Amino acid sequence: MTLLLVLIALALIFDFINGFHDSANSIATVVSTRVLTPLQAVVWAAFFNFLAYLGPSHAVANTVSKMVSADAISLTLLIGGLIGATIWNLLTWYWGLPSSSSHALLGGLTGAAFVKAGMSGINMEKLEKAIAFIPLAPVIGMVATYIIAVTVINICKNLPVTKVDKYFRRLQLVSSALFSIGHGGNDAQKTMGVIWAGLICYSAQHHTDTPSWLYDPQSGALPKWVALGCFVAMGLGTLVGGWRIVKTMGQRITALKPFEGFCAETAGAFTLFLVNTLGIPVSTTHTITGSIMGAGLTKRLSAVRWGVAGNILWAWILTIPASAVMGAIAYYLFERLA
Repeated sequence: MTLLLVLIALALIFDFINGFHDSANSIATVVSTRVLTPLQAVVWAAFFNFLAYLGPSHAVANTVSKMVSADAISLTLLIGGLIGATIWNLLTWYWGLPSSSSHALLGGLTGAAFVKAGMSGINMEKLEKAIAFIPLAPVIGMVATYIIAVTVINICKNLPVTKVDKYFRRLQLVSSALFSIGHGGNDAQKTMGVIWAGLICYSAQHHTDTPSWLYDPQSGALPKWVALGCFVAMGLGTLVGGWRIVKTMGQRITALKPFEGFCAETAGAFTLFLVNTLGIPVSTTHTITGSIMGAGLTKRLSAVRWGVAGNILWAWILTIPASAVMGAIAYYLFERLA
């Protein structure tokens, strides 16, 4: 039971860090366009992150819970993966790089699984689906933003700029709320999936000693306390905020007007709702970054600061292998100590 409690505690800590690391995803555009103050924005985003708890689907959590092969999974493996992902998240937060908490978690888990059982320890079908969306998620967000923005520009081309700004400052509240729901729905479920996998593993080893309130192996369903705990942890993390990354996301990629912020958030929300339905654990960071770039492209290629975008791209490329190495080391050390 001690190892299980350690796993649950680490998972909720990771979820909290995920919240403040990725809070920029939900609030960068709404802060940079001055629709909300930073304090108002984090409260707004945290509320809608938590509101995603009411969503009916746990498809993403189910995918993550099966990322490690059933023959290889163990509590120490899951703990090692979480430690590796958490270390990488803290490093990229400190450096101000909007890397993916989702891919850090996938990297940490697969690195630990590889050390334990080689390639057979990794569920390649689930991993390949997630990896495929590393380029797809930002591209979908970019294309969707471009289409929405061009449509809005044509609809509003004869209206005064002040009136357009006035309308879209209000509409941005709606778009940022939708993106925050999508963010909570995708990211909190990843941590739910890790705890779910831990409960399945523990109940298989201690079937008669597992309290029914903790986990019911008969139904195999995700316990409600897991979902509630993960959404609360993520909401609290969002309240803390990640201001280093807000600056990168909201100001350094491209300058945004309210209508462009609305287009980026709406496209990002659409992308997240789509992948949540499909049960694919994507990066909300990648999604909103691609969407912001799409908004910049409606003006001209030079409106996007490609040097900053290049630094972000390197963070994307490095996240899975770097967190995999950290997860592998953490698992090896923890296994020897446990």
